[in-house]
Amino acid sequence: MLDAVRTARPRVQVITNPVAQGYTANMLLAIGARPSMTSSPEEIAAFIAVSGSLLVNLGILDRHRRDASLTAVEVAREMGVPWVLDPVKVDISPPRLDFARTLIGMEPDFVRANHDEFVGLGGADTGEEAVRHFAARNLTTVALSGPVDIVTDGTRIVRIANGHPLMDRVTAMGCAGTAVAAAFRAVEPDPLIAAAAALTVMGIAGEVAAAASSGPGSFAGAILDALYGLDAATILEKARLT
Repeated sequence: MLDAVRTARPRVQVITNPVAQGYTANMLLAIGARPSMTSSPEEIAAFIAVSGSLLVNLGILDRHRRDASLTAVEVAREMGVPWVLDPVKVDISPPRLDFARTLIGMEPDFVRANHDEFVGLGGADTGEEAVRHFAARNLTTVALSGPVDIVTDGTRIVRIANGHPLMDRVTAMGCAGTAVAAAFRAVEPDPLIAAAAALTVMGIAGEVAAAASSGPGSFAGAILDALYGLDAATILEKARLT
């Protein structure tokens, strides 16, 4: 799938917060995808028309990005472009949670959340059965990040044990990782497989980068290099999936 992204070079239309824009764009470029970062409602349809997927990230939910997100999702659904939701910090802000639930009702291909965000969305714990039930009830796939990542569509489930603690010490790492998953969805029709593969690749790249880093500063650049150079042999050697 990583080779497919490198060959096809899909464009990923990203609506995200200013803190994450640059790093997200660089991570997409590192895997061979092409980022578009416009959040203008007036031009969003033109960009989605030439994109392989859409990512809506709720990192900074001002009126401008809220309007752009609704327009983008409506256009993506009309055009048959797969789209992904990253419900950043919905566990803190009630208006953001309400908006995220509205978007989930618009059938994202998958939702990528951390444990706190999932509890906010689901009103339940993050055990496997709760995650399965949420995915089945909302007719979507959930990619839940944590010490062991869980990806489920309500029926199938994948557990991914790759990753490194330094991944939690770099701003926008999660946001950019969801963009990688959106790029994988652009070349893979099965949302569960796309999300699981992306989280595996990100986790392995984090492990490779950590071995060459002295701390968060060097790690932020090293993971871009790791993604750029990652090959099938390394993935097969390091992937820890059940």
